[in-house]
Amino acid sequence: MTITRDEDILGGEPRIDGTRVGVRHVAARVIDSGQSPAYVADQLDVSLAAVYEALSYYYDHIKEMRELEQKNEDAFDRVRESSLKPKETIQ
Repeated sequence: MTITRDEDILGGEPRIDGTRVGVRHVAARVIDSGQSPAYVADQLDVSLAAVYEALSYYYDHIKEMRELEQKNEDAFDRVRESSLKPKETIQ
C-alpha cells in the first residue's frame, strides 16, 4: 500500500492508493474525532496498515497537511461568503 497523488482525484491531495480515501480524512477521524485506527479501517474499507501509513504520511508532512487544511478552509469561507443569502424582511 502506498500514498499517492493524482490531480484528477481529491484535487491532487495525498490519498491511499487505489481508493478515494484522503490522508487528511484518515487523520481527521483518528486524531480529531478520536476513532481508533482499527475502526477507521473497518469503516473506510481499507487495511489497518493503510490507515497507519496514512497517519505516518500525515505526521511526516505536517506542514503540507496544515497548508492543505488552511486552503480547504479558505475555499469553504469563499463559497459561504458568495452563496445566496436570504432576503431581508421589510418592516
